[in-house]
Amino acid sequence: MSAPDPVLLAMLVCPVTRGPLVYDAEAGVLRSEAAGLAFPVREGVPVLLVEEAVALGLDSVSAG
Repeated sequence: MSAPDPVLLAMLVCPVTRGPLVYDAEAGVLRSEAAGLAFPVREGVPVLLVEEAVALGLDSVSAG
């Protein structure tokens, strides 16, 4: 799984809260602690659609 470009990551914000996103390399997601959501990263491309997000704390987020 390829990581998103660091420059791109610095510009991205959560589509729900407009707050910061943190890349979780182990899970392959961008985490929004404020929204309690994890957004997938597919082939290095962040998918910032609420419909694709998973609630933080679920086993599927930490398992990748």
